[in-house]
Amino acid sequence: MIALLSFWPLFRQHIGRMGLALMLAVLTLAAGVALLWISGWFLTAAALTTAAASFNLFGPSSLIRGLSLVRILSRYGEKLVGHDATLRLLSALRGWLFARLFPRVPLPSRDLRHGDLVSRLTADVDTLDTVFLTAFGPFLTALLMGTGMTAGLFFLLPAAAPIYAAVLILALVGVPAVLTLFSRRLGAELVEASAALRIAMLDRIDGHADLVAFGAVAAAGQEFDQAAKRLAQARRRSARAGLLAGAAVQALAGLALIGVLWCGVQALRQDEIGGPLLVGLLLAVLASFEATAVLVRSVAKFGAALTAAQRVRAIAQMAPAIGDPQRPVALPDGDLAVNQVTFGFDPARPVLRNLSLAISAGERVAIIGESGSGKSTLLALLLRLHDPQAGSIAVGGTDIRTVRQADLHARVALLGQNAPVFLGSVRDNLLIGRAEASDAELWSALDAARIANFVRSLPEGLDAFVGEAGRTLSVGQVRRLCLARVLLSPAEILVFDEPTTGLDRAMEVDFLADLAAATKGRSVILATHADIPAGAVDKMLALVDGRLIPAELTGG
Repeated sequence: MIALLSFWPLFRQHIGRMGLALMLAVLTLAAGVALLWISGWFLTAAALTTAAASFNLFGPSSLIRGLSLVRILSRYGEKLVGHDATLRLLSALRGWLFARLFPRVPLPSRDLRHGDLVSRLTADVDTLDTVFLTAFGPFLTALLMGTGMTAGLFFLLPAAAPIYAAVLILALVGVPAVLTLFSRRLGAELVEASAALRIAMLDRIDGHADLVAFGAVAAAGQEFDQAAKRLAQARRRSARAGLLAGAAVQALAGLALIGVLWCGVQALRQDEIGGPLLVGLLLAVLASFEATAVLVRSVAKFGAALTAAQRVRAIAQMAPAIGDPQRPVALPDGDLAVNQVTFGFDPARPVLRNLSLAISAGERVAIIGESGSGKSTLLALLLRLHDPQAGSIAVGGTDIRTVRQADLHARVALLGQNAPVFLGSVRDNLLIGRAEASDAELWSALDAARIANFVRSLPEGLDAFVGEAGRTLSVGQVRRLCLARVLLSPAEILVFDEPTTGLDRAMEVDFLADLAAATKGRSVILATHADIPAGAVDKMLALVDGRLIPAELTGG
């Protein structure tokens, strides 16, 4: 519950819309109760009246039609306002969560699976954003309606008011309390089973080629089926708990009806109440339990909401793997120096061992090495995505651990081997490199990356839509668009991690040959498997056994 209450500041931002949705929900239920009350009274009174001509048919019938119209409009308004508030809350929840995740990337916990992360970012947040509609709203509606009905009975049939109130409390508090005890455990199991299924699904999508190659598709399918069965069983248990609670509420509604009927018959015998009014009260009592039934269906989801709140809060409160210093210093201009760096994701098995590297301003250096030798790891250290276990990295003689990460990333820009093209236009993708860049600067970067002519040939030019992951572009065009984005950055040090991945040899040579001219005046660190054409870099180093050693340029 504490985890759920921690989201109160986000809920409070939308308290006005939620309050309006609550008022409309109460109005809807009150109109329904009044509709049955008056209908019961009207039909009974009309049936008992011997002088039909003297009975006023128009007043009650007009009231019934009016209440029907009010109920329809208020229910529509409740859905409209309630879902609008929910969607706004969903947006706020996602913004809140992503704002806390960005400084924590890469996530400090290497045990957090991809599928579990996706589950927390999607299903868990979706569960939280419906808490008002599925829990708090129905509870408050039922409480207000029950209080009003109890007050009405107190004035019209006083003996029945305590009976109704006691039964209502059992339906409103007792049954949901018992259900909550069970649903919390069931909700946790449901959320965990759902996350496990997502993990299994994503693992099999990502590893489909390997599963086919090793003939493990059937075994993977069985494991997936087991995860799906676990989720189905959890949902069935949750549904059974909700059905039992619903049955208990219906039984209590029947008990309340019997209690009111017994008191009403006694009052009727003593001429304290009329028959039509008694029938109207009985129907109103049944209608008032509608909100309690909705509440029970909602409480069945409450356990999942509590678990989702804990999971979302846990990931949002993770300590960042890398944080800014308490008293950052300014980052000066100057050379890049890697001094005796040792690093490994498992410190007992370092990938880099006492590695040193010095790059002067404007110098271009290529680093080659086998896959897994630590090239990408070294580049990640230069961007301070991780900190070395020993040694230091400095720019202009200043240790990068003493400066703000934003200042470092403004000085060092990366083009990774999996650099993405985002869903949007050419302009949208370029402005990620520098948001304030003018059209002239965008075209200059495209010219430097040798993709400007292609963009000019598109009917929309800079505003041409490139599709999700750049599906409207060739592999070479994707790499050059990403290069243009990096060139737009004001960074003085450019880091390239396998920038020619996916290109054939001819495209690879063209790309690397153009790199020298495109990055003129900036320091370049190029990690690659490719043969480096003459003139592309000033020197080449090989990463062997965790250290850098000189290598010869082979050209090609």
